[in-house]
Amino acid sequence: MRPTTRRVFQAVLYEVFAVAFVGPVLGFVFDKPQASTLALAVLLSGIALCWNYVYNALFERWESRQATKGRSLARRVAHGAGFEGGLTLLLVPVMAWWLDTSPLNAFLANVGLLAFFFFYAIGFTWAFDRLFGLPQSALPER
Repeated sequence: MRPTTRRVFQAVLYEVFAVAFVGPVLGFVFDKPQASTLALAVLLSGIALCWNYVYNALFERWESRQATKGRSLARRVAHGAGFEGGLTLLLVPVMAWWLDTSPLNAFLANVGLLAFFFFYAIGFTWAFDRLFGLPQSALPER
C-alpha cells in the first residue's frame, strides 16, 4: 500500500471506532444530549484525523532514519505516547468550549479518554500492521 493511502486508510478506520466510543461516553459523563456529544466526537475525530496524518508522516520520517528497523514494543509505546500527547494539546480547549466546562474538567475528561486511547492506539496499530503489513519505513533494508 502506498504511504499516503496507508496513512489515510489507517487514520479513517481508527477514527470510525473512536467516534463510536467517545460520543456516548462524553454524553454520559457530562450529562449532555447524545446528539451534542456525538457531534463533538465527530469534531474531535476530524481534529484527530488531521493530527494522525501529520503525526504519522513525521514519525515515519523519523523512523526511516533509525538504524534499527521494525516496530518494537518500545517504539510502539513511544508512537502512542507522542500521538496522544500532541492530541491532548489540541482537544482540551475544544472540549472545554463545547461542553461548557472548565479547561481542568476538559483535561480530566481527556485523561480518562487517554487511558483508553493509549492502549487502543497501540493495539489498533499492531492489528493494522498485522492485517496490512508494516509501512516501508519499518521494513528491514535489503
